[in-house]
Amino acid sequence: MLVKEVMTSKVQSVSPEQSIQECARKMRDLNIGSLPVSEKGQMIGMITDRDICCRAVADGRDLAKTKAADIMSKDVTWCFDDQECADAAHLMEDKHIRRLTVLNRDKAPVGFLSVDDLARCSHDLAGGVLESAIGPAH
Repeated sequence: MLVKEVMTSKVQSVSPEQSIQECARKMRDLNIGSLPVSEKGQMIGMITDRDICCRAVADGRDLAKTKAADIMSKDVTWCFDDQECADAAHLMEDKHIRRLTVLNRDKAPVGFLSVDDLARCSHDLAGGVLESAIGPAH
């Protein structure tokens, strides 16, 4: 099964110039924890609620003046929408993550692939991703 058959295809993004206050409001309003940062239709990074908390609030930055580009994660793990779900699941396991940004072949964001999405494809794949993302118990 291909990623595009199970992914969540509603994608909201922000520009690198948007303030992190605007990003936080958008996340709140959409009830999500991350947003791709896109420029000229291509993803250049990702901003998460954790980025805002740890890279901005904790450092005392001005939330209205700090831009998404200032705190976004630049090394974003992603997959293509025409890849097999198993390949995407193995990537998620290797990176110990529960969600992947999905790009089309033009590298524009077209969706997200979560563990919940994978479960629609295979409970075994989803279980493997969860196990690697959670890690060993303390």
